[in-house]
Amino acid sequence: MRRQIKKVAVLGSGVMGSAIAAHFANAGIPSLVLDIVPKDAGDDPRSRNAIAAKAVAALKKTKPSPLFSPGRLALIETGNLEDDLPRLKEADWVIEVVKEDMKIKKIVLQNAAPHIAPTAIFSSNTSGLSLGEMASVLPDDLKPRFLGTHFFNPPRYMKLFELIPTADTDPGIADFVAEFARTRLGKGIVVGKDTPNFVANRIGVHAMMATVKVMEDMGLTIEEVDALTGPAIGRPKTATFKLADLVGLDTFVHVADNILPLIPDDEARDIFKVPDYLRAMIDKGLLGRKSGAGFYRMEKKDGQKVFYTLDLETLEYRDKQKAKFPELAAAKNIEDKAEALRMLAFGKGKAGQAIWRMLAATFSYSAMRLGEICDQAVQIDQAVRWGFNWKQGPFETWETLGFRKVTERMREDGLPLPAWVDALYDSGAETIYRTTDGVLESPTAEPGVFAAVQQDPRAMPFDILRGEREVKRNPGASLIDLGDGVLGLEFHSKMNAIGQDTLNMVMTACKEAEANWQALVVANDADNFSVGANLMMLLMEAAEGNWDDINLIIHAFQAATGRLEHCGVPVVAAPAGMALGGGCEMTMGANAVRCAAETYIGLVEFGAGVIPAGGGCLRLYQRQVALLTDRKDLQPAFRRAFETIGTAKVATSCEEARELGFLRPGDSWSMNRDHLTADAKDIALALAHTNYVSPVEDDAIPVMGTAGIALAESVLFNMQQGNYISEHDRKIGMKLAHVLSGGAVPPGTTVSEKHMLDLEREAFMSLLGERKTLERVEYILKTGKPLRN
Repeated sequence: MRRQIKKVAVLGSGVMGSAIAAHFANAGIPSLVLDIVPKDAGDDPRSRNAIAAKAVAALKKTKPSPLFSPGRLALIETGNLEDDLPRLKEADWVIEVVKEDMKIKKIVLQNAAPHIAPTAIFSSNTSGLSLGEMASVLPDDLKPRFLGTHFFNPPRYMKLFELIPTADTDPGIADFVAEFARTRLGKGIVVGKDTPNFVANRIGVHAMMATVKVMEDMGLTIEEVDALTGPAIGRPKTATFKLADLVGLDTFVHVADNILPLIPDDEARDIFKVPDYLRAMIDKGLLGRKSGAGFYRMEKKDGQKVFYTLDLETLEYRDKQKAKFPELAAAKNIEDKAEALRMLAFGKGKAGQAIWRMLAATFSYSAMRLGEICDQAVQIDQAVRWGFNWKQGPFETWETLGFRKVTERMREDGLPLPAWVDALYDSGAETIYRTTDGVLESPTAEPGVFAAVQQDPRAMPFDILRGEREVKRNPGASLIDLGDGVLGLEFHSKMNAIGQDTLNMVMTACKEAEANWQALVVANDADNFSVGANLMMLLMEAAEGNWDDINLIIHAFQAATGRLEHCGVPVVAAPAGMALGGGCEMTMGANAVRCAAETYIGLVEFGAGVIPAGGGCLRLYQRQVALLTDRKDLQPAFRRAFETIGTAKVATSCEEARELGFLRPGDSWSMNRDHLTADAKDIALALAHTNYVSPVEDDAIPVMGTAGIALAESVLFNMQQGNYISEHDRKIGMKLAHVLSGGAVPPGTTVSEKHMLDLEREAFMSLLGERKTLERVEYILKTGKPLRN
């Protein structure tokens, strides 16, 4: 019988428990969430279930949202751990997520065990406690179905899923959970060993504590450490101390305290000893964001956010000081990020010395733990990348800096290195990873022994595809053979901004696809699908008064999105990350969309002082009209399109994108981004195999005409009078209304797609000639933020 997960139960409704239930709801899987009965509860089920119910209700207000949409809450039921344990038999997977306390966990596991269905999976979401010890309280028939399943917080957004089998776990159960988490929950799986803190936290917490030690030894400030351990070395902006504030100082110290007695033979054990000032911070309630203050404190003054930094000697706050390292400024100007990292790590100044010591400590510790916490080096790299959002894991970074050069310097510094590193160095190897007969391999703890890196068969990495199957290329985009008669169109300009090269390749892609291929997929695996049109190019053209050239560029953009829509073979767009402005318009031009679950899509041109002019106004309005049950009343469609574009709404999930009209009702999403291109390809082939016929242009689009313009004029006047918008906002709004109304035509008139595209282009060019619009564009290019002038 094929195993399925149709329902889950979650034991514990705290921050993690409720968020895990939310993510199962995102995947369309109902759950039952249980927690303790309040002390003062009576016999009323509502009062007895209050703790779980309150935690689940709070999901609606949590930011960032753990839910794709508020409607997903309907999939979550609540109850309590006294009355509702018999209901656990309804679940195919029961997940324990109570307090990180072994005694409490054992009690909950023991109480739940008699109610687990005979074939159901039972797991603990512990972040580092012994699974073997937990399993000791379970009946023998349940032990093969018990394992550790560590979701990283927040579950919706963090890719890492650590899977920790016990000595008794059935390998078939572990494989099933891994595949389910990968496919249905969108996770990256790292199989770790049942050791303290498993993989990611063992390495990540060590890296943070080693950084604290370097700070103390070198007399660095909090701001200096965060400047050195953020994007400069390929890590998130939260760096070290902002991350500690985000996670919670009490949680951070709890993890370090827990591990200390459990690793008596760890050569770096002393690193985990918590400094006195961290305990003093906890005593004072300085826990980070959840208490309002930690290493940093934010206050609002005159409507502006002002940040203060904690003085670790006095535990009083002072003005935040900007870190000043010339090396960091120089590294920002180096296009090649690997070269920039090498320049920083081997620099002779204070920044270079600090970065080297921090990185080297992590390299050494990761190498020493291989074999103890997991079997392969790649698992440590994946755990840290997916669990802490580092661009590269420790071994990947080591390799980037130069395996031999780094190894030699670590030996000079007296850092401990295991036998497998010595053997690799002595073999003459230049890298840590290697490729054998086309198979990528990573080291194991046994000297000289490598193991194949497990590849996801649904993943289609573009760096490999581009090298093997590139059909055509220009500086902005490539055509790639995706296999099975499907052509891929990949954007690869900076931030995937859409310029003339990209537009040219769109036209080429459609022509090539019609001649030689069954379907076309527009996809890439960059962080962002596309951030929109190349604003710098437009700003320069406008500054020089090249209006004819701008007109041609907008014509070309409209032609490109129209060509996608009316291509002779099915076109499927596969956006992920940000698909903004022109990126959204490219997506809307496709015949179908398969987006990554975490896609942030919207027509944001209003913030730049213009309106969408690549067919965005046309297609969003068309989709809103298509949803009407009565086309005699066009006002609901007009209002929805006007509000969505006028407020520059960005959907924060694919489900919301469908609600806003950026996606069609039949468009879908992939929970695992690594599978996105393969999923889009499947849809494209399915369309191709159904005698696909491309849509014809709509020459009878019903519009409100002068009635829509009058409606917008009234709304915008009132908003300006109430100081909700500026005079320039009102001007942009009226231009938008003119387009969505089909121009100054009688109400009920029907117009063509070409007519609306002409209105889009005229409005865009008119606004681009406004001084205040140019100020907005310039401000966005400088700051990345919109200006409301």
